Amino acid sequence: MSAPVSPIRPPLIEGHKSYHDITNDLVSPTERVPDKSWVIAFLLSVTVLGFGIFCIIWTIWHGIGTWNLNRTIGWGWDITNFVWWIGIGHAGTLISAILLLFRQKWRTGVNRAAEAMTIFAVMCAGLFPLIHMGRIWMAMFIFPYPNTRGPLWPNFNSPLLWDVFAISTYFTVSLLFWYTGLVPDFATVRDRAKGIRKKIYNFLSFGWTGSAKHWQRWESLSLILAGIATPLVLSVHTIVSFDFATSVIPGWHTTIFPPYFVAGAIFSGFAMVQTLMIITRKILNLQEYITIEHIESMNKVIVATGMIVGVAYLTELFISWYSGYIYEQFAFFNRALGPYYWSYFGMMFCNVVSPLFFFSKKLRRNIKFTFFMSILINVGMWFERFVIIATTLARDYLPSSWSFYVPSWVEIGIYVGTFGLFFTLYLLFVRVAPVVAIAEIKSILKTAGDQYVGPNAIHHHHDDDHDNDHGTHIETDHDHGYQKVSEGATTVTAAQATKKVDSASAQSRMIGDDLTKIEGIGPKVSQTLKDAGIYSYAALQQSKVEDIQRILDKSESNFGGNNPESWPVQAKLAAEGLWEELDQLKDKLDGGRIA
Repeated sequence: MSAPVSPIRPPLIEGHKSYHDITNDLVSPTERVPDKSWVIAFLLSVTVLGFGIFCIIWTIWHGIGTWNLNRTIGWGWDITNFVWWIGIGHAGTLISAILLLFRQKWRTGVNRAAEAMTIFAVMCAGLFPLIHMGRIWMAMFIFPYPNTRGPLWPNFNSPLLWDVFAISTYFTVSLLFWYTGLVPDFATVRDRAKGIRKKIYNFLSFGWTGSAKHWQRWESLSLILAGIATPLVLSVHTIVSFDFATSVIPGWHTTIFPPYFVAGAIFSGFAMVQTLMIITRKILNLQEYITIEHIESMNKVIVATGMIVGVAYLTELFISWYSGYIYEQFAFFNRALGPYYWSYFGMMFCNVVSPLFFFSKKLRRNIKFTFFMSILINVGMWFERFVIIATTLARDYLPSSWSFYVPSWVEIGIYVGTFGLFFTLYLLFVRVAPVVAIAEIKSILKTAGDQYVGPNAIHHHHDDDHDNDHGTHIETDHDHGYQKVSEGATTVTAAQATKKVDSASAQSRMIGDDLTKIEGIGPKVSQTLKDAGIYSYAALQQSKVEDIQRILDKSESNFGGNNPESWPVQAKLAAEGLWEELDQLKDKLDGGRIA
């Protein structure tokens, strides 16, 4: 039985797409030669990445002294950028895991790119703590493995070590989640590819055949990973906030940091997803899959998390005043009226004031305004991290140790270089994999496509089912194989009732045998065969393998990996009622293939 469809929800897929159209539209960017805009963007990204690598090598060769850190401000742009990149990576897991568990259909258009963004952002973030160690080749010392160094062990009481485990776990689960979703789509690309490209995608798809067993395991794994990833959305940035909250420095030693950092991370992450998706939908012509509805839904999340961040800012100010602790009060006074006042007020405007414009539906659905706001919000979130770190450290308890921090060209170069790394990886990603999840878009087509819902829906009327609006109603569910009969308030004639029962009986005969008992045939393949006129084991037994393969190839679904060579033999046993012999044969098969 089909899922309920809301009559008031706008469609999420436009253009009256068929399954075949979806495959063509989403796979074609990986098949055609890169256009001029992609080549220019890629060359620019690689150039910026090259400059960033040069700055990293310069830092390693000459030492951390090339940065403008000093005895007062030991954390500068490095930790600021680390926290900023980690925050950007949060939206991908939120869209993938939490919205999957809540069955939010609008996630399907943006989850693939958001997951990729998470992985690339975490890679950019991980660079900064490694470089900041000073001796990057000593990074192995942070892992607790058996060694001969005597009592030299990592300090498990340090939140910096907690970061290592939290972020590495987050990266691993996000990578698994992302790749799991890619497997069916890699199989789709494989079935359309030729030569060496086909072999590469066959390897990447892990032998996916699209059988019912594969789909069942795929969905189970997705739900398990979603369950694992959901607490990570909350825990990773909570642990990052402990880098500051567990210290005794005024302005940092506060219990509001964990929820404040998590909300800020989701806030900035969704803004970056908006930036990427608006560019991607324009360049790859995906406006019918990444619609205004997707953009508006993400803007609503941005409004909600932006208000949480605003409340956190005001709570900090109130608590510093209410505490009566003069050092805490001075820390916030210095943020607002000290030498870094511009960053504080920039943060407040970008993160608290500007998202309020999205209360206007007209602005929420405006592409250009959303793109501008997505950049503005991430500028504000960078200011937030800079305000927390640099302005707090610049003026501590002793006026004699007060200092002022300005980044060196090397620090700026490394930060700019991470953008080169991020966009280089993202541009390669859109060339080798469908940027929108094909399988998930197809799964919501009949409940969110504009030919089924919305003002442009095409409504089909069936005379047999609707002869009398108040009479006997017979509805056949082809997915589950039963009829539902309901009696209305109006009495119907015997002829009308007989006509309806005969119609229902005919429909029942059309359902035929349960073809899913054949190894290699799942519900979707079964329905495809029945649509082609093969309703029973006897009909399948009499069909030629070549004819069955032709039916699968012409189907709009992805059945390229199914091999029907054993189906007539299995159907013969099933038609004769030889179920034990059929089970014995199945044990010798591999997904319907003769081993």
